[in-house]
Amino acid sequence: MGISEVVTDCGLTAVTESMPGSRSVTLGFWVGTGSADEDGPLWGASHFLEHLLFKGTERRSAREISEAVDAVGGDINAFTTKEYTSFYVRLLAEQLELGLDILSDILWSPAFRPDEVESERQVILEEILMHNDEPSDLVHEVLAGVMWPGHTLGREVLGDEATIVGMTREAIAGFHAQHYRPANVVFAAAGALDHDRVVEGLVGRVDGRRGGDAPLRTPPVPSTSAAEPTAVVRRDTEQAHLAVGVPGLARRDDRRYVLSVLDHVLGGGMSSRLFQAVREERGLAYSVYSYRQAFEHTGVLAVYAGTSPEKAPEVLDLVHAELDRIAEDGITAAELEVARGHLRGSLVLGLEDSGSRMSRIGHARLTHGRVPTVEELEERFAAVTLAEVADLAAELLGGPRSVAVVGPFDDPKIAER
Repeated sequence: MGISEVVTDCGLTAVTESMPGSRSVTLGFWVGTGSADEDGPLWGASHFLEHLLFKGTERRSAREISEAVDAVGGDINAFTTKEYTSFYVRLLAEQLELGLDILSDILWSPAFRPDEVESERQVILEEILMHNDEPSDLVHEVLAGVMWPGHTLGREVLGDEATIVGMTREAIAGFHAQHYRPANVVFAAAGALDHDRVVEGLVGRVDGRRGGDAPLRTPPVPSTSAAEPTAVVRRDTEQAHLAVGVPGLARRDDRRYVLSVLDHVLGGGMSSRLFQAVREERGLAYSVYSYRQAFEHTGVLAVYAGTSPEKAPEVLDLVHAELDRIAEDGITAAELEVARGHLRGSLVLGLEDSGSRMSRIGHARLTHGRVPTVEELEERFAAVTLAEVADLAAELLGGPRSVAVVGPFDDPKIAER
């Protein structure tokens, strides 16, 4: 078992991990473009492309793509985030060439047939409506909007009705030509494979594509991204959905391992402080947790809780109190050991199939420029100290906080501390 990497002549990076005991392979293209790279009327273009690339190529119809994968028991899918888009297929190892051919075809040669653009436009408009009807999802986008006002990171990945309706076929095709270039893409594969054979098959299918440089991303700046305090969105829901966020760390900040420990202690599991204080001791919420997101130039550490509307002020007070407590006192030695054990265990247990391994190496190579070994990651978590956690907690949790609330509220003061 081992990880191999090469940068091809056209600028495409290929990274593979051999798993001799596996009978499957998972292949993925990781494109370094997401909703944060979209300007004005192109808001939602990355997600629109995610849909359209499955609608057909110059050689295949959408039906032919799905039937070819279904016929061998495979699975093909994609997802879009704020800073990257991923397309992947999982198949039996003996079908590696088929997977390479289909995935390369949809990524590099989409047809953008006008009728398919229009039909998928309607699908995305329905998806936007569905998303707006999911308050537990919406609250996180509302939080992003108040943390990065005026910046593309603060916007929903899907776009909005106006931009999706107004986006032309030519604009979408132009966005694809600008961003879907080899230097902005990482190819990752894991499973029962031979690195040289995979690269040979990949290069044969990408030859002739333009290299070029990866598009530059505009970082948030203080004049446009100073965090606002609160936002309340009224929805006639049975539950109130609450999110509290503080500025986090950029994705290449070396303190990200410390932040992982802090996040777990705060709300990362059943033993976490928030789970115990809000759910176990007081029964105020079924779902309460914290999470972290890291972007190229910034990040966020956030807390979510869903509770009854009349209990929302009490839950918010408890969240703020726990953030204050950790900011002032740090964490205990026992909490540090639990967090280390959880992070190591989840890392190792999450690598038991080709899909999870492909995701790890593809994401790491695209976002960090290198793929660390599992042993290296274990060592980094083991090296986190109480003092490092205390210092980071004081810096992040002791600073300004943003609050987003979605629920049956008319008074914006519900979100004020």
